[in-house]
Amino acid sequence: LADSIHFTVASPDVIADLKLLRSRADLSILLPPYSMAPKRKQPAATPAPKAAPKRRSKLAKENDLTAEEEAEIQEAYNLFAHESDEGLILDHADVRRCLIALNAPPTDQAEMKEILDTIDPDDAGYVDYEHFVAVAALKLHSRHDDPGAQDEEVMKAYSLFTKGEERDITLHDLRRIVKELREDIPDNVLKDMVREATGGGLGAIGTGDFESVMRRAGVFN
Repeated sequence: LADSIHFTVASPDVIADLKLLRSRADLSILLPPYSMAPKRKQPAATPAPKAAPKRRSKLAKENDLTAEEEAEIQEAYNLFAHESDEGLILDHADVRRCLIALNAPPTDQAEMKEILDTIDPDDAGYVDYEHFVAVAALKLHSRHDDPGAQDEEVMKAYSLFTKGEERDITLHDLRRIVKELREDIPDNVLKDMVREATGGGLGAIGTGDFESVMRRAGVFN
């Protein structure tokens, strides 16, 4: 039983979801890379210059995407795409998986067929990055405009930590996720993550705290 549970947790799709979540949301409290440890007083110092905002690519501008949204799409694409003579491509079967990873899945088989007909009219069996961005952008815009989709996104991300169980996220869950992602994060840092998420306590992280983290991370901007 333990082996079967581990296999479910560590399946490629779940690991891909976790890596995508880490990259696109920058959940600095719950997953590395993290930068929001509890604030401590530091000696006065000259403020560092602010990092320049990411510049939008031509492709992002054409599809009305922010630089962050394009990075989200690119991360998802790279998780499922593979090299070929035509470059990095996405097989038909993986287009749906990629959209699901973006939490923008097709509503039904009819929409999935319409998507494939649009981005692969020659029925080559694969799509390239530029064509995938076009459809992913439309799905992302639709997702951001739908409060119900946002709630669904929160719960999907939350369930990655709780293994789908209806309970709070615990320190044990963070340790498990770190192990699955093969990250090297000391226990005291994990505790700092919990404190930041819960407003200073070492209790469990509820859905409200988790949603707040996602909003601060800019997932719904």
